[in-house]
Parts: sequence; structure tokens; C-alpha cells
Amino acid sequence: MKYEWLATAAFGLEGVVRKELNDLGLSARAENGAVRFEGTAQDAFRAALWLRCADRVQLLVTEGPVKTFENLFRLVRGCPWQEFLPRNAAFPVSGKCVRSQLMSVSDCQAIAKKALAEELMAYYHMPWCEENGAQYPVQVAIHSDHARVTLDACGDALNRRGYRTWNGEAPLRETLAAAMILLSPWKKGQPLHDPCCGTGTLLIEATMIAANRAPGLYRSFLMEKWGMLSAHDIEMIRNQAKVAMVLPDIPPISGTDIDEAAVELANRHIQQAKLQDYIHVSVCDLKELNLETKDVMFVANPPYGERLSDKKSCEKLYHSMREMKDRHEGSRLCVLTGHPGFERAFGQRASKKRRLYNGRLECEYLIY
Repeated sequence: MKYEWLATAAFGLEGVVRKELNDLGLSARAENGAVRFEGTAQDAFRAALWLRCADRVQLLVTEGPVKTFENLFRLVRGCPWQEFLPRNAAFPVSGKCVRSQLMSVSDCQAIAKKALAEELMAYYHMPWCEENGAQYPVQVAIHSDHARVTLDACGDALNRRGYRTWNGEAPLRETLAAAMILLSPWKKGQPLHDPCCGTGTLLIEATMIAANRAPGLYRSFLMEKWGMLSAHDIEMIRNQAKVAMVLPDIPPISGTDIDEAAVELANRHIQQAKLQDYIHVSVCDLKELNLETKDVMFVANPPYGERLSDKKSCEKLYHSMREMKDRHEGSRLCVLTGHPGFERAFGQRASKKRRLYNGRLECEYLIY
């Protein structure tokens, strides 16, 4: 049976996620903050397993206009919840309201919970809902008086690949790191280096892309305990992902950072990702970086200098990045920056630009 699903994504990454879904053979349509696609539960599980740049995969239960609490109650009560939830399902309700007449999140959650519980009790002839079974998290998102009711199929967000259990300063989210690699002009077999590698997220994501390793291969998803998926389906889809890996074909991937503690964390993360044989990281100031290989693809997320006291040192760093690039014949450079004066400090305009968000901070992705 086919359902309608949403792959939620950060603003600016909807097109990337749409292409990922298309590559999985699924027809998808991008909208603000999400990509819609139609498919079976097996399709959604494959999407959760393979999507590198999406935040979550959600089952769209219903949507419609709501201007009053009565509208919301009727919308939720009118859903065929018995098609999705067993009688003992646990269904925590979360909510968010933006620019709508209904702006009390707690009230919207309580009303949706009551409506859902009443529908289940009526269908299963129960005096109350025990909620001692599998988790079916419900989200009620209201934007401009339009409500969308979904079930979260993931549990932990999709950026939680399972390899990063320690965080350094200002960690880069895995989904954004993967998008930086996918949006770069990196070619198959080309060496890749991150001169500000921090705790190694960009390097790990690049290696997984090069190896065609599903980012969700070593984690679990809530929907694995839903009745719409069999254990055979889950095992088959995971085995297909394992067979698709091509670890021997990985090009040279490396990183350096001036911070010894960050490099130590990077090595831990690389080992947890089971990629220690394919990534090399070391301590080095990018002013002194001089790789033996040519035609290098540099990808970096350098400090932004958000504090006034840090701005000048960051601008010096950007100038040093220009010198680093010039030292490496035939190299390309991709930089994510939230500093509005990066190009001036670097001394050259980027050949391509794209707006991305690092958390809530608007950034530019610059390609040289």
C-alpha cells in the first residue's frame, strides 16, 4: 500500500533531498522545509536509510485548514488512525505553530491528543489508551492556519548516524556536511582534504559518499517496530545497502587542524564510523599545509568570527586559505561561511554561491 511521506530538510537543502529521492527511484516534489513523495513503507524505510541531507522521514496522516480548536479537533479525530496505530500504541504528541490564529502549542498538543485517543478508544472499544506498545510520535505543525499531522518514522533525527558521540566546538551537522560534499564539484577518484577538519564530520560524510555507504546503515528507526514493515523487509533492505558499498574505490581523503584536541576527537569519530583505514587526519596549521598530491578538492567550514574580537583573526585565516589554494596546482576550494567579508579577506570572488543554513545562521557556500 502506498502512502504520502515527507522528508523534512533545512531551508536550502530541499532540492538536494529531492534529487536523493529521485535517485532512489521515487517521484518527489520539493516545498519549503520538506520534500513530498509517495511510496510504500518499504520505500520510506529505504529513504530513511539512504537520505544524507534530510532531517526526518514522516508519514503524512492528514492536513487541512484550521482556525479554531474545534477545527483542529475534527481534523485529527477524522483520521483513520486504526490504519496506522495498534491498540496499545504509544503516541506522544508534539507541535509547532507559526503565523497562525492558533498559537498555543501546548493547547494544540492537548487537543490533538484528546482527538486521537477518542478515535482509538471508539475503534478498539477501549475505556482508555494504555500506550505501552511501540512508539508512534505524532506531530501537529500549524503554519499560516494550515495544519499538517504526521507520524515520525525515524526516532532520532537522520543526522544521528551513530559515529559522533563526542562534540567539539561548534560541531557541523552531518546532514549539512553531506550536502556540502554533494554540492561541491568533487569528482570520483579526486583527492579531498579538509584543512579545518575539526572533529572530522566532513571527512566521514565524504568517505561514506565515495563508498556508497548508506548513512543510516548502523542505526535503527522507529518504523522498524511498526506493523506495516516485516522483519524480512527490513533485513532485505539493509542487506541490499551492505552489498552496495564499494570501500576499495575510495580516493585519498584527509584532514588537518591546528587544534590537537579536535584532531583526537576526529580520530575517535573515524574509528566509530569504521573508516579508520580510509581517512587520515593530523595536526597542522593551514599556513604550513603543503600536500604532495595535485588536483586536490578542498572543502572546509572555517570559523566565522561571530564575536567581534575574533573577526580579524578569522579574516587572516581566510587570506591564508587563499595562499594554501594557490600553493596546490589545479586545486578547487569550497567553503561554508557565515562571515559577510569572506571574499574580501580571501582576495577573490567565488565562481559559484549558494545560500545554506548552519542551524539558524544564514551562510554562503562559496565555490572557487
